[in-house]
Amino acid sequence: MESDQQKPSLNTPLIKVVRENGPEKYASHRKREVVLEEVKKQLWLAGPLVSVNLLLYCLQMISVMFVGHLGELHLSGASMASCFAAVTGFSLLMGLSTALETLSGQAYGAKQYDKMGIYMQRAMVVLLLVSIPLAIIWANTTSILTFLGQDAAIAAEAGQYARFMIPSLFAYGLLQSLIRFLQTQNIVFPMMLSCGVTTLLHVIICWVLVFKSGLGNRGAAVANSISYWINVLFLGLYVKFSSSCAKTWTGFSKESLRNIPTFLKLAIPSAVMVCLEMWSFEMMVLLSGLLPNPVLETSVLSISFNTAGIVWMIPFGLSAAVSTRVSNELGAGHPEAARLAVTVVLIVAITEGLLVGAVLILIRKVWGYAYSNETEVVKYVATMMPILALVNFIDGLQSVLSGNARGCGWQKIGAYVNLGSYYLVGIPSGVLLAFFFHIGGKGLWLGITCALIVQLLFLFNITLQTNWEQEAKKATGRIHDSKIPVQVVQ
Repeated sequence: MESDQQKPSLNTPLIKVVRENGPEKYASHRKREVVLEEVKKQLWLAGPLVSVNLLLYCLQMISVMFVGHLGELHLSGASMASCFAAVTGFSLLMGLSTALETLSGQAYGAKQYDKMGIYMQRAMVVLLLVSIPLAIIWANTTSILTFLGQDAAIAAEAGQYARFMIPSLFAYGLLQSLIRFLQTQNIVFPMMLSCGVTTLLHVIICWVLVFKSGLGNRGAAVANSISYWINVLFLGLYVKFSSSCAKTWTGFSKESLRNIPTFLKLAIPSAVMVCLEMWSFEMMVLLSGLLPNPVLETSVLSISFNTAGIVWMIPFGLSAAVSTRVSNELGAGHPEAARLAVTVVLIVAITEGLLVGAVLILIRKVWGYAYSNETEVVKYVATMMPILALVNFIDGLQSVLSGNARGCGWQKIGAYVNLGSYYLVGIPSGVLLAFFFHIGGKGLWLGITCALIVQLLFLFNITLQTNWEQEAKKATGRIHDSKIPVQVVQ
């Protein structure tokens, strides 16, 4: 972090006026330095965060890949269980944890370091409590999927897989809390190292439990749980013993059990904001099963969804980075620096979107072979790739604006925007294009594109009209809302 003298304050213009040989000139070189420094900070944050999210994503993917060698039925069950787990559990816990991007980020900027540990403990308590009803849902996966009309044999396999994944729920809530705690302090490389080691161990654990222990597909589910808990252990030990967290982690405190409703005021809209978006994408895959030639449509939509998920990790990393930068600067009382962070990340996101979009278009004719040898599937995927390139570009811009919203504490506004964008515009548009205009799977994706455009326009308009000085004052008020001294449990 820069010293207070180096950062713009409420009364300090971003571009200073200096005297050079008498006449006043704008110090444009200073402006370039500030912008380049901001770019460096965001890329320094975003790079490791992209890696962390990709590595976490790989855990589920690796498990499903191992199960795939056991047979088609096992693969279908594990894939359905992973999708069900993401929709009913992991997305909700991740969404709840993003409240820490506002609270911890602003506390760190304001140098209220002791409150960060309290916020993290409070998040852990809430997420562990929420995991209990989610575990009950997972325990009844077979019944739920059967009720929803899924094949009985696949539902039974998915239910068995989900039951053995229940321990991972509780680990995932703790893991997301630890990640947000470290992220908002700009401590990202230890997270990347921890997730990297965990992923390597996960491959070994999967191989042993799936092929050598006799557990079969259940072994892959158990491996998920073990790996998540290993990651929690690594990061927990780092927080406990690292000098980097000496000021922000001062021990367990009874204070974490207080003001839970205040935390929920941010956490619930955060979860709604994340879940509404993720669920809409999953709904597109389910709707594809109702189209003519559902086997082809579902396969291509699944490939498209998986491809979009992989490339989305890049703007998601940028989103987390700008959330951290904005919350830190607002907490420190530097509104102009927060404004600059948003401007810089939009430029980076535009550049990234154009580059990734160009790559997707260039590989469109061969990408389908990574998933299937069927010529029909490969050709269909090729026609989808330009749409995916457009979706990735727009989604990248809205992702970083959503990150800004989390940094400012606008989760409630973001939830309303996502509700309107996806469920009043996106899904109805997709259904209309796919089923009434007979465009098929492309229509479903074009519906999502419409939702993203509406979401982007709303968030961009809100960002343009932001009073950054007022947001800095709100951050100060949010940080100092608790006057109760911290009581550390020895």
